[in-house]
Amino acid sequence: MRIVVIGATGHIGTFLVPRLVRAGHDVVAVSRGTSTPYADAPEWERIERVTADREQEDRDGTFGDRIAALAADAVVDLVCFTLESAEQLVRALRGSGTHLVHCGSIWRAGVSHVLPITEETATPPFGEYGTQKDAIARMLKQEIAGGGVVTTSIHPGHISGPGWLPIGPLGNLDPTVVTRLSAGEVVEVPGLGAESMAHVHADDVAQLFQLAVEQRDAAAGEDFFATAPTALTVRGYAALVASWSGREARLESVSWDRFRETTATEHADASWEHLSRSQVFSTEKPQRLLGYAPAYTASETVRDALRWQAEHGDLAVDASFRP
Repeated sequence: MRIVVIGATGHIGTFLVPRLVRAGHDVVAVSRGTSTPYADAPEWERIERVTADREQEDRDGTFGDRIAALAADAVVDLVCFTLESAEQLVRALRGSGTHLVHCGSIWRAGVSHVLPITEETATPPFGEYGTQKDAIARMLKQEIAGGGVVTTSIHPGHISGPGWLPIGPLGNLDPTVVTRLSAGEVVEVPGLGAESMAHVHADDVAQLFQLAVEQRDAAAGEDFFATAPTALTVRGYAALVASWSGREARLESVSWDRFRETTATEHADASWEHLSRSQVFSTEKPQRLLGYAPAYTASETVRDALRWQAEHGDLAVDASFRP
């Protein structure tokens, strides 16, 4: 197939593009041209590249038509964040026969009520990001139900992998949390530490996108959560990180008010966004319909990401730290 990947050099595209090329597909990689993939692979020499500034072209009303002109069997949209942007692309693809596979987010689901969360039991989203992702997914379902573009939406968890810092044990991107755990220092934890996070390896997300593209009939009109088959709690994640230095995690439970007083606003806000949701997702639906088989547990996912950080000197950790 001829497959267009929008946002091809990001977290998912880094793994998806080589996967598609190895499977024999003709791949067109669309990006702003300002970054390179997180991991190099020879398959990148065998693709067609298109440079596009989506934000500007969306404002100009030209982006959708530009993508439609590429005449793809499938378009994988990894960088769409607003309903207006999604609707523009859908309008341009009507009548083309193209399968549109959209990247959403697990944050289209709100706080957890029943675990694991399924595509049918998710609570309503909150916050602009999650609300927009949910609105897009619902619009895509209505589109195919009305006889329009064939659509699928995939909603990844906290994407992790070699090349970037994963969401950490406290639900934020503060690298000093890992530093302190590796050194055996006390780390203050907001709440009980039983809150959970839904990590997923970028290559497993790429796997699900590939399956959706290659099994169009099974994926048509569906939405799927893409996470690891397991999830980590705060205290479990902290214990894992500390164990890589041969230590036990020293955690002190504190109130959210106390945590906000001692934590940079950026990190405290991120912790609240992740931990207040406390999400664990079922992977039964993509397994049953598409054969999704994630290769990484949540523990293996964060280990792979933090190992890369340590090996490349991007983490200040104890000398004994061995993920």
